[in-house]
Amino acid sequence: MTTATIEKVVAAYFANISTMNPEGWVENFAEDALSYDPVGEPPAKVHEGFRQFIGQLQAVFEKLEPTTEHIFVAGNEAAVKWTMRGLSKTGKSVTFEGITIFEINEADKIQTIRAYWNPAAMVAQLRA
Repeated sequence: MTTATIEKVVAAYFANISTMNPEGWVENFAEDALSYDPVGEPPAKVHEGFRQFIGQLQAVFEKLEPTTEHIFVAGNEAAVKWTMRGLSKTGKSVTFEGITIFEINEADKIQTIRAYWNPAAMVAQLRA
């Protein structure tokens, strides 16, 4: 698996979050993929809950703009330092950041993601 392939998969993941495209987003994942987003919560089976995940984004945000600041690839995994800027439907601006670890399988699909970030800090910005 090449670094370019992994970077392409990661880019598609973030692009589909930005456009809040549920079908495109789930297409990045293996059928049995798991998401630990955020780490510390029980894992979600991506293909079972993808519409709910994107639906939550669509309900809250008018716009989301992810920036991948650093991508570190090793073997079939990538650690990505990212910042997300958003505008809520109520006009509030939010900025939050984190690190997501992507495990990519032989079919160039995301097998597992582990996202390290603080949802409470983002929610606090929305309520401020």
